[in-house]
Amino acid sequence: MSRMWRSLVALVTGLVIALPLMAAEVEGVRLWRAPDHTRLVFDLSGPAEHKLFTLSGPHRVVVDIADTQLKAQLDTLDLKGTPIAQVRHARHNKKDLRVVLDLKQQINPRSFSLRRHEVLPDRLVLDLYDKVENQEKTLQQVSTERDIVIAVNAGHGGEDPGALGPRGLREKDVVLAIARKLHKELDRERGFSAKLVRTGDYFIPLRQRVKKGRKMRADLYISIHADAFTRKEARGAGVYAVSSRGATSETARFLAQRENESDLIGGAGDLSLDDKDDTLAGVLLDLSMTATMNASLDIGASVLNSLASFTHLHKKKVEQANFSELRNPDVPSILVETGFITNPYESRRLSDPKFQQRMAEKLSEGIVAYFRANPPAGTWLAANKPAKSRRHVISRGETLSGIAARYRISVASLKKANGIKSSVIRVGQTLSIPSG
Repeated sequence: MSRMWRSLVALVTGLVIALPLMAAEVEGVRLWRAPDHTRLVFDLSGPAEHKLFTLSGPHRVVVDIADTQLKAQLDTLDLKGTPIAQVRHARHNKKDLRVVLDLKQQINPRSFSLRRHEVLPDRLVLDLYDKVENQEKTLQQVSTERDIVIAVNAGHGGEDPGALGPRGLREKDVVLAIARKLHKELDRERGFSAKLVRTGDYFIPLRQRVKKGRKMRADLYISIHADAFTRKEARGAGVYAVSSRGATSETARFLAQRENESDLIGGAGDLSLDDKDDTLAGVLLDLSMTATMNASLDIGASVLNSLASFTHLHKKKVEQANFSELRNPDVPSILVETGFITNPYESRRLSDPKFQQRMAEKLSEGIVAYFRANPPAGTWLAANKPAKSRRHVISRGETLSGIAARYRISVASLKKANGIKSSVIRVGQTLSIPSG
């Protein structure tokens, strides 16, 4: 019996070895342009190994994808504004697919694979870096009276569409529209300077978004989203801050998990935060007892209060969960869910430019209200903050000279501020105290 079993195993093994392996296929090719690089994405029917190398005279990038066939069209790619002059392909070693990118200039290429994730297929990603992204001047004034800098991030982008609503509405499009409007609203405010983290339809890894906010020396990082939930009836706007001690609700936990999967969809590649200057590397700091966390919660409360006058709130308090995008040790950071894109009613509102504009206005109002009450030292807003109006209620036995001495002002200025002609005052009378 044992001999028969061994013979059967050997026969089956031989059959398996004899069967040819299924070659992978390139089923689709997409191209995205970012400020500093161009991303080329190959959709694969299955995982495939690849090799990348460059050639000069003229400049080319060559990618060999092992045991793969091309089914997609390459000549339909819009190469305008990219460093790619044309894309060619051929068979290599009779079974591999060779893709050649003829370049207009020298670039720094990077490639990585992404495994199948939910509805997304296996993918091969090529990033062609051709520019050093132009960093805007973070401080609008060289003097000590600087602007308050707000980093406005539109969630998702490029390869990552975010949540999907009815009729194909994509979260990445909605939030970019709102972010651009918020940028304009904040820039209209004296003493504020808004900067977009994502300026177009391209993907930025979550950790890179955090770094961009810090490089901007932002006083606030606000990320705009319009997410989905398991129940279509879920509705309302919400404001979130990071937590290192668990989520404050099941919804917050679910949303944080979805947002943290963004890198699996868009692809973070081999990015790392090993830079010694990056204090975020490797750990989630316990922010719950720091001024940064308190500021995040206070700003979030101000924004939530502003939104309450305009739209339904999912929760009437700032919620917390482990959002990777908000892990910032020295920049107050909040994430705003402008609504649930999976709710048919809210999806229609989110696609309406008028609703997007009102949302941007209310977000701006909440942010501005907080910083006017709490301007950072050294800012124009701090230097020009109106003096608090002082009042003094006269008690028995007090005199004008005694009150003036208490507030270190002259009797003449006290009389002038209150329209007093004589030195006669009465108990219970309220005096306005001018600044010294």
